[in-house]
Amino acid sequence: MAKKSWIERNKRKQNTVAKYAKLREELKAKGDYVGLSMLPRDASPTRLVNRCEISGRRRAYLRRFRMSRLTFREMASNGLIPGVTKSSW
Repeated sequence: MAKKSWIERNKRKQNTVAKYAKLREELKAKGDYVGLSMLPRDASPTRLVNRCEISGRRRAYLRRFRMSRLTFREMASNGLIPGVTKSSW
């Protein structure tokens, strides 16, 4: 499991991105790149990282289920994800 500090840091970044989204859009429309560079680094949406909602893992993230492959496999095996069954043929 990821450190709680990493999960909290990502939440803080999400709040910063939301806070400056409108201002960033206006500055981009004007072409004011100096103004954009004056904003905090974490105001950029590219600084956000997709993290598993259960474990906090950032690698092997499945967007459709919003969790890592390890968590997905474990939950699917236990039947906790509706509509997901183990394949057999």
